[in-house]
Amino acid sequence: MPDPERAAAERPGALTPALAADIRRVFDAQRASALRLRRSTVKERLGKLQRLRESLLAHREDILQAAARDLGRPAAETDLAELVPLLADLAEHRRRLKAWLAPRRVRPTALLLGTRAEVRREPRGRCLIIAPWNYPLVLTLGPLIPAVACGNTAILKTSELAPQCSKVIAAMVRRVFDESEVALFEGDASVAEALLALPFDHMFFTGSPAIGKVVMAAAAKHLASVTLELGGKSPVIIDESADLALAVKTLAWTKFLNAGQTCIAPDHLYVHAAVYEQVLELFKQRLRAWYAGQEALESRDFGRIVNEQHALRLISLLQDAIARGAEVPYGGESDAGRRFVAPTLLTHVPPQARLMEEEIFGPLLPLIPYRSLEEVIERINGAPKPLAMYIWTRNRRTARCVIERTSAGGTCVNHAAVQFLHHNLPFGGVNHSGIGSYHGEWGIRAFSHERAVLETRVMLARIFFPPYGARVRRLSGLLRRWLS
Repeated sequence: MPDPERAAAERPGALTPALAADIRRVFDAQRASALRLRRSTVKERLGKLQRLRESLLAHREDILQAAARDLGRPAAETDLAELVPLLADLAEHRRRLKAWLAPRRVRPTALLLGTRAEVRREPRGRCLIIAPWNYPLVLTLGPLIPAVACGNTAILKTSELAPQCSKVIAAMVRRVFDESEVALFEGDASVAEALLALPFDHMFFTGSPAIGKVVMAAAAKHLASVTLELGGKSPVIIDESADLALAVKTLAWTKFLNAGQTCIAPDHLYVHAAVYEQVLELFKQRLRAWYAGQEALESRDFGRIVNEQHALRLISLLQDAIARGAEVPYGGESDAGRRFVAPTLLTHVPPQARLMEEEIFGPLLPLIPYRSLEEVIERINGAPKPLAMYIWTRNRRTARCVIERTSAGGTCVNHAAVQFLHHNLPFGGVNHSGIGSYHGEWGIRAFSHERAVLETRVMLARIFFPPYGARVRRLSGLLRRWLS
């Protein structure tokens, strides 16, 4: 298991004058590269992505060990949640990038007969990618893939809370890319602040809504475009018709994966009163089956909280809920010094509990009974729009009703969290849970500007040039009646 004191000692530190100068030097060097990369070919960009793929495979063992040290994460979870999505994304770019970047012809409108028009995707320029600690590999390199594919330069900022993963990512990036095209800087929040002060063309941030507001404010100073991948309290609805055993098994896996530190993890469950006790019992059975005999604290299949501070935050949320009348039918154990919070189920949680107001981002799962779907929809609509929503039902009308009457970044019916793996779908939030999206072609959209290009073949507009005499007035009148 990870050593908290050693991990803290290995974290990258604060901004120094030398580091600030290095950041500025690299940023300035990337200006010339950004202009040069505009003319790079699809073949050249795919070559860089192929080298990134080879580096990923070559560093697999280093990645698994780093994730185990930073997060106590089982190797299988790192493979499934980080390496597999990245390899799938790279394969999709290899197959489809040429088509995604090809100029797209558009038909002329009635007003512009005699012209030829197309939309061209061009790189935004110098991009900043700030990544979080919970999935440091996929949330750093995932945005980098479309950034490189579009012909941008990029500066990456990894999280100091996952220092071992950051070191591996830095080694990979420096092996694959020249710093004038892609560079990586480690350090604490002061390093991020120094980067945010620079006039990037696009800023891509994954993290909390609170820091997302800081990034958006920094981007506004330079009128930079932004993609904000944030979080929120992703609700789950389980109605009386659902396959309860499958629902519980799936939700338990996606909730307690990475010790619950997943932005699209189920945050809280609304369970129909008719099946509430059955669902609760199934959850207890499932958690006992997965961790019985070794207990979660010693389990090789259950990760750790990233640091003691976050563990104490979760313990505080749990204690607050209990003080307000919540009950803990399963779990509740914790050891902040060992960065451990057990998989925990809560019932009778009042709406005023902090647990129901703040994003949990940990292995605490409130179960809330309901009788009326209307009541659930009202509660969901009364909260900020979530990054994800999960509906478990065999009734397609129920699923359609919930989808039509609520808003969320993404939704799964009879599944959870796998929308992140579907690269033919956009991944992103809405308002409080994010701005913009990426994955697949949506990543290309995020990191490129869609430039309108119009070429005149026959100058029909000259019949409307001044002076505006009777002929022009008569033609404009005919045109107006034709379009009415």
